Amino acid sequence: MSKFQPDQHGYYGQFGGAFIPELLYPNVKELEDNYVTIIQSEAFQQEYKNLLQHYVGRPSPLYLAERLSEKYGATIYLKREDLNHTGAHKVNNTIGQILIAKHLGKTKILAETGAGQHGVATATVCALMGLECIVFMGETDIERQAPNVARMKMLGAKVVPATSGSKTLKDATNEAIRYWIQHPETYYLIGSVVGPHPYPDMVARLQAVISEEMKIQLKEQTGSENPDAIIACVGGGSNAAGAFYHYMEDEDVALIAVEAAGLGVHSGESAATSQLGEVGVIHGSKTILMQDDYGQIVEPYSISAGLDYPGVGPLHAFLFDSKRAAFMNATDEEALEAAFELTRLEGIIPALETAHALAVLPKLKGYEGKTLVINLSGRGDKDLATYSKHMNKIIE
Repeated sequence: MSKFQPDQHGYYGQFGGAFIPELLYPNVKELEDNYVTIIQSEAFQQEYKNLLQHYVGRPSPLYLAERLSEKYGATIYLKREDLNHTGAHKVNNTIGQILIAKHLGKTKILAETGAGQHGVATATVCALMGLECIVFMGETDIERQAPNVARMKMLGAKVVPATSGSKTLKDATNEAIRYWIQHPETYYLIGSVVGPHPYPDMVARLQAVISEEMKIQLKEQTGSENPDAIIACVGGGSNAAGAFYHYMEDEDVALIAVEAAGLGVHSGESAATSQLGEVGVIHGSKTILMQDDYGQIVEPYSISAGLDYPGVGPLHAFLFDSKRAAFMNATDEEALEAAFELTRLEGIIPALETAHALAVLPKLKGYEGKTLVINLSGRGDKDLATYSKHMNKIIE
């Protein structure tokens, strides 16, 4: 078994596991006992692949960004997850999990969301399957991601504001777990490689379609399946898990995870977990998270709602701890500049989350003439209000 796969207890090295209230044990155990069998079944694979192709629009293109490449002296490809139905990588996971929920006979779906992309993707598949959908979202995120809130409601989801703490993704997840404890008949469709085992592994498997396609597309376009490096932004880390998945064993491919530094790593307004965090437990798994001397979670901050999370998934904690992946970070300002640069050079408006991955291009050393793939995890429609606010300052 690969060291990058969890063991039978859901651990990647020291990270992972299932730290859950007793009331949720039957739910998590049912999922743990069945998810691999369901995913590997012919019926699941047939329906999953059919929906990915004909509903989501996969494979997503691997685009050679010529003007961006020229500027940075490397061959830069963009894996265009922003072109998926719903506008991000999130739908790869929700399509898979909704099919698993159906196989388990579930009719009511629960989700949390930060940037709203996972909420939209969950509401979308619930509408597709005719299932009830409840999405918890931080009050702060509801304000800054209004277009996605409107989409969720139009799709028939009930959006419940989380009003505690920083009113962002962490708090939405807390509220969703509380609701799940009170309504154990609900299927909790977690949006990232976080939470108790088996969620981190299940979500990574469903997002692995990204790197699966990447290998085929790179072979077609370059003659080699392998780039020199893959770059992806990391909050919880599902888009990065998908982009890294089929390359984790290949040490020749550098994996670069980019976190949100907010106003600066040590500014007190940051979400750079790998730099600021310590080992602890959050939302059902042991991982690296930002906490104070008393073990209380430190409030994260990022201009991007999807990276505004105080921890990383246990797989990423292991990739960091084992030094298999390099963890970098980008500030709000760097991300904004990178977003406007991509827009002006390539005619692609990226999500603010994705912009953090783009923002490390000026910081990379030793990649002149090399082949880089950046996972373009989402499109920027949802962030236009933020972009508009900063437009004059950045462009001038």
